[in-house]
Amino acid sequence: MATTFTWGINTLERETADGYVFVAHYTVDANDGTYSAGAYGSVAFERPDTLIPYADLVEEELIDWVKIKLGGDEKVAEIEAALQAQIDEQRAPTKAAGVPW
Repeated sequence: MATTFTWGINTLERETADGYVFVAHYTVDANDGTYSAGAYGSVAFERPDTLIPYADLVEEELIDWVKIKLGGDEKVAEIEAALQAQIDEQRAPTKAAGVPW
């Protein structure tokens, strides 16, 4: 089964005076129907010339901002590949722990 990657925004840090969002905490969940893996991170934003009102922000737009801030499609692919590698390791482990007795 193909792996599905779901990006989300966990929380935002903002200035209460004007709603300027200066940090976004994001998650990336990978799931192939049997196995799953996840990642969590944060990115900081510089103050833009024009602020979008805090109440008007939508998750999809923030996810796009996070991906751009991370480094665009190349970094997104790198993160998703790392999560895929974790799922692949769960599916067919190459390492084990324990004792032989």
